[in-house]
This record gives sequence, structure tokens and C-alpha cells, in this order.
Amino acid sequence: MSERDLSGVGELQALLGQGAEFEGKLVFHGRIRIEGKFSGEISGEDVLILGPSAEVRANVQVGTLIVRGGSLWGQVRATRMVEIYAPSRVYGDIEAPQVFLDKGAQFEGKCTMTEQRSSSEAALEILEERRLAT
Repeated sequence: MSERDLSGVGELQALLGQGAEFEGKLVFHGRIRIEGKFSGEISGEDVLILGPSAEVRANVQVGTLIVRGGSLWGQVRATRMVEIYAPSRVYGDIEAPQVFLDKGAQFEGKCTMTEQRSSSEAALEILEERRLAT
């Protein structure tokens, strides 16, 4: 994956469009974008983009999270970065090595800056957490 283009302009592997609703567990690789409503759990090693019409109620564990105007309720863990642009609304704790909060974006929660890990280290940690949960 190119570290240069995190804007969502590159190729998407999946799109939950405006007007669509989904409830459940989403596991992904690559870059996905949500414009509709999602509730449940989201995990992946790459880039999750929430568009202006997104309404997400989920705990999120990804490589990079980019919120471009939508709303997110839930805990966020990112191995690379979290970017929140106005007029986004994020309600929940964030844990990531890098966090960008745009002027005018709304964030309610706790932010913890962590060490940046490689995607293989993060994947091993996710697998261990899943093993312990069963």
C-alpha cells in the first residue's frame, strides 16, 4: 500500500454507499469507504475512510482512519494514524501514534498517543486478542 495517498482518491476495495445500512462485523484489507450507516465492529490493517454521510456505531481497529465529515461512535485503535476533518463528529477514545484534528471537527473522548508499529506486529496483536477472547 502506498503511504503517500491516504486521501481516498486511490482505488477502493469496498464501498458502503449513502442510503445503505449494515450491521455486523467488517474485516477488510486495502482501502474501504463508508458513506452509509454501519453498526458493529470494524477491523483491518489498511485504510478506512468515513465520508460526509457516514453514521458509524462501532469499535474500530485499523491501520489508518480518515473521517471526512461523518459521525463515529466507538473506540478507535489505529496502528498508523487517525485524521478527523471538519465537520466530523467522533465520540469515543482514540489510540494511535499520530492524530490530526481539523479546526471545526468535534471530538469527545480520550486520546492516547502510542508507538507506531509495523502492520505485522499489529496483526499479531489482533490475532492474540481474538484468541484470548474465545
